[in-house]
Amino acid sequence: MNMNFEWDSQKDSINQSKHKVSFAEAQFAFTDPHRIIAIDSKHSTTEETRYFCFGKVEDRILTVRFTYRKGNIRIFGAGYWREGRDRYEQKKKI
Repeated sequence: MNMNFEWDSQKDSINQSKHKVSFAEAQFAFTDPHRIIAIDSKHSTTEETRYFCFGKVEDRILTVRFTYRKGNIRIFGAGYWREGRDRYEQKKKI
């Protein structure tokens, strides 16, 4: 699968300040062969479905919030959040 990523540079800067994760780093969550993709029903709309990617980056589980736009994966949030780690570990029975 060919994955093309995009993001808003201002949101990336805010995310780095707030969560200490760049969107460039967040891309690596998608390379985890055991990643989990889930619908973010709380933030999805009829115009756009939003998703979570839970994937291992180095030795930590990263949660990435994203959508698909014009064939690209558009990242708009990322962090090493406990809820994402718990969901990943529960699904993978780690």
